[in-house]
Amino acid sequence: MAELKIFGYADKISVKPGDALSFYVHADGASEADAQLVRLIHGDAHPDGPGYQEEELQSPLNGSWPVRKQFTQVGSFCTVADLDHRLALDGSFTLCTFVYANRVGDGLRQCLLGRWDAFGNRGYGLWLNPLGLLEFGYGDGREVDYIDAEVPLLKQHWYFVAASFDAKTGAATLYQESAANRYNSLLSKVAGVDYRSHVRETLRFRPLNPPEVPFLLAGAEDFHEVRGRFVTQCMNGKLDRPAVFDRVLSRAELDELRQTGLPPSEGIVAFWDTSHGYTAEGIGDHVHDIGPHGLHATGYNRPVRAQTGFNWNGRSHMFQVAPHEFGGIEFHDDAIIDCNWELTKTWAVPADLRSGAYAFRLRLGDGKGLREEYIVFFVRPAVPRAPIAFLVPTASYLAYANEHLSFDAEIMQPLAGQSPILSEIDIELYQTKSFGLSLYDHHSDGVGCCYSSYRRPILNMRPKVRMSSMGVTWQFPADLSILAWLEHAGYDFEILTDEDLHLEGVDALKPYRVVLSGSHPEYVSEKMLDATEDYIAGGGRYIYMGGNGYYWNIGLRDDEPWCVEVRKLNSGMRAWQARPGEYHMASNGQKSGIWKDLGRPPQKLMGVGFISEGFDSSRPFRRMPDSWHRRASWIFEGIEGEIIGDFGLAHAAAGGLEIDRYDLTLGTPPHALIVASSGGHSDNYVTVTEEVLYPYPGLSGSHDYRIRADMVFFTAPNGGAVFSASSIAFGQSLPFKNFDNNVAKLLGNVLTAFQSPKAVPGWAWTLDEKQFR
Repeated sequence: MAELKIFGYADKISVKPGDALSFYVHADGASEADAQLVRLIHGDAHPDGPGYQEEELQSPLNGSWPVRKQFTQVGSFCTVADLDHRLALDGSFTLCTFVYANRVGDGLRQCLLGRWDAFGNRGYGLWLNPLGLLEFGYGDGREVDYIDAEVPLLKQHWYFVAASFDAKTGAATLYQESAANRYNSLLSKVAGVDYRSHVRETLRFRPLNPPEVPFLLAGAEDFHEVRGRFVTQCMNGKLDRPAVFDRVLSRAELDELRQTGLPPSEGIVAFWDTSHGYTAEGIGDHVHDIGPHGLHATGYNRPVRAQTGFNWNGRSHMFQVAPHEFGGIEFHDDAIIDCNWELTKTWAVPADLRSGAYAFRLRLGDGKGLREEYIVFFVRPAVPRAPIAFLVPTASYLAYANEHLSFDAEIMQPLAGQSPILSEIDIELYQTKSFGLSLYDHHSDGVGCCYSSYRRPILNMRPKVRMSSMGVTWQFPADLSILAWLEHAGYDFEILTDEDLHLEGVDALKPYRVVLSGSHPEYVSEKMLDATEDYIAGGGRYIYMGGNGYYWNIGLRDDEPWCVEVRKLNSGMRAWQARPGEYHMASNGQKSGIWKDLGRPPQKLMGVGFISEGFDSSRPFRRMPDSWHRRASWIFEGIEGEIIGDFGLAHAAAGGLEIDRYDLTLGTPPHALIVASSGGHSDNYVTVTEEVLYPYPGLSGSHDYRIRADMVFFTAPNGGAVFSASSIAFGQSLPFKNFDNNVAKLLGNVLTAFQSPKAVPGWAWTLDEKQFR
């Protein structure tokens, strides 16, 4: 790992002139960094294009920034508000919880609940020890005494566990029993596994419970002289209804609690009802204590809610129907939502800064490799004035943020058809836990990552970065090719982001005659989808610049839009799959998955939808018969020949990477025209899983006629219109030969017509023309 390096992030991704923007920077090996405000123009250094382009701008923040090493709290857990130190127990007590472990043993110590000072060996706790055994112990600041179960916990299995301490006798008791039913765990009762353990020992001394040690669920406090206090021993798995009592519960009482989930009334100090608080719109990070003292808990790094609990019986797949069965709160020791670094700089966006993509470029030393950082943000206009908006797919940027596919996804090399090309940035990203994961990665316990946030460094949301597994730019740096073309062609355009669209709805789009999407707007919320549909139906013109768009349904909390949620379900091209019963998002209560399975396939909106992906090669488009129809022939004015885009920065052609097709059975408007199609794709392109009921030979590029990108045009009500390029590689063909090519010419014809206040050519059509084919 490099000794000199710099990373940073901003607290907002979309700003307007006058807004305050805060920057958080970490540096190793340096105390100062050189900062420069830049407008980002073209993000791909490919030799067939114009090269990387940025414009340096004047700013009072240019120059030296003080920087230092920052620390990130990794892992999710819950802190308990215990101002009166009720949990600093001085006598007998019992700890208990239902637990479902995702990772057991592996040398990990995982604290389920307790008040444990790992630095000073003070307090008490209930753990899974490094061997996977249930363990209860405590310390007095000098030494530790503990008691272990005899049988290790199995992962993916619900248990009820408890530990009690009798202050009169010094006796400690462990209780471990299976809480599995026919649905909620990996193994059924036919496995005949021994799950139970009951152990009793007399410990040597009493615990010391200083009031300053916090009570935590799924973690314990630690200390470092440089870093200060932080949380360690984070668990991997689910807890349900943890509780603390100020007396020793009997075996019969524990049996009753295991069977019913209901606590005895006597002696409750705290009982966190993890199924409490659900609404139709989801659930937050507040965990309610129904005990007499109101010792409520708050999640850190967003423990995953809306998860099945110990009593899930397989019948209800919506927490809104049976919230009492969804008490599972899932924790991961590598979860990141917000790095919460200390502030480095704050900046007021200047009133005269034009709308666009910007960054503060930070450099250490020679500014090469890890010694250079771009903190990217997007500037909207204070008042929209341009006829064109570029809608930045920031939700999709977050989905791929810091992806580890080249390292961890076994299928990535055969999927990409090539070996990854790794840079030092890729390696640094993989070796640094504090940068967090993408929605394509798995947590350390093997569970898919369902949250992603921009309040952390995102190493692949920078210009110049290439996706190591594919050898091409992806998401943000690829979208800069579209922005560079708009700039080069002299169009008057402004910027919007997915976040703006989610929060403001169709009002964010209404000021513009035409909206262009990014190259891969894959992740969209219902509010984004509704706004786009209403905009087009209300007379807006829309250019869909990519492929595999409008695919996954995501959740965002309106008050925390920097964090997106997705659940990958049992359909669609997916890197992981949610467990049964865990299909609905905690952020908004909606069922996640692909929009096709929710009744809104992208064909209904853009005329096309996802059909295949391949990352070894791209193919050009060829004009189709519809392109000579008078409704669409204007799109090809000034273009000679039938081949479009036999060049580009993404494997040398405009049709590829991820591609969409026309499909009347999925809602393509019946009057839509296919003006061009790609074809002849390699067998690395395979038909997407959601289009296959039974697998059979012939579902690849050289066999399946459906594997093609269909360039589609259709008109919409009230003067609206849609043009769909249907290929991620399309936008990366624009910069070829310094933007002097037939892809740029074709898109220019479409955008010029769409931005005009006049009717779009081809808007008037007759019944005969509907039946042109």
